[in-house]
Amino acid sequence: MPPKLRVKNCIYMTFTQTSRHRRGSIWLLGETFAGPARHYFSGKEIMMENDDKPIGRILSRRDALKLLGIGSAAFLAAYASPGGAGAILPMNSSAISSAPGCVVRPELTIGPYFVDDQLNRSDIRLDPLEGNVSEGTPLALKVNVFDVASRSCTPLEGAQVDVWHCDAWGHYSGVSDRGFNTLGQKYLRGYQLTDAKGGVQFQTIYPGWYSGRTVHIHFMIRTRALDGQVYQFTSQLFFRDAVTDQVHSKEPYVLKGQRNTRNADDSIYKRGGSQLLLNTRGVDNGYMATISMGLDLTDTETGQIDTFR
Repeated sequence: MPPKLRVKNCIYMTFTQTSRHRRGSIWLLGETFAGPARHYFSGKEIMMENDDKPIGRILSRRDALKLLGIGSAAFLAAYASPGGAGAILPMNSSAISSAPGCVVRPELTIGPYFVDDQLNRSDIRLDPLEGNVSEGTPLALKVNVFDVASRSCTPLEGAQVDVWHCDAWGHYSGVSDRGFNTLGQKYLRGYQLTDAKGGVQFQTIYPGWYSGRTVHIHFMIRTRALDGQVYQFTSQLFFRDAVTDQVHSKEPYVLKGQRNTRNADDSIYKRGGSQLLLNTRGVDNGYMATISMGLDLTDTETGQIDTFR
């Protein structure tokens, strides 16, 4: 039986600066990963879900202070310190020498286009059915997954990370929808297992758009919780509007016309998308996009398998 890595709880604090006040949300963290990388999910079917409710436990400032065992002065001092806008505090008030790079992100809807094809590949541009490569600006997507300890962030090895998104024309593969039928095709879908550094990388294209949604990428992380049950975290990744405007001003995107939904207009983005913005930079003829995140494997509600009724 493989050994289990146990991680203590801690508190993660995120803040949003507005013109009139500061707002904070505080998330309980803590997670566990058991054993080496395994293919846990072969043959598993996950139904679709179309709700847009964010999932996760958010504590009030007062409740968080009680859990931390510190007073308001210490809380404000941590926030006012350099880097305090996203600080991790231990369960006691001792200072942390170096803040970890992982962040707990909100879970968002799986959406109606998930297909569990179990395609283990890093380059997801190819459709294995027809042999076509999706057109579009190249995008290297790197996702780093961490478990969270009281004083550090440890890479989570062996987690399965699935990604899927639409092509430059706003079409998903493997589904039948109004305006397109791509059943049997498998472009722009795939998964990787996180390496010893907790990372996976996909070679894809910058997504297109479709009516009612801002530009986004769906992702799902599957691993084992402390009790051995499958733990699933599902959410979406977003791009800054300025980057999307630049990419979509060129072919093939420009041939579809101007998008009708930006980040601020997207109902799902409004429920936590600002915490899921990719760090994007130009490289060669395309872009590199990265994001790091921690999982709370003790949150059984968040870790439930997504279903569609």
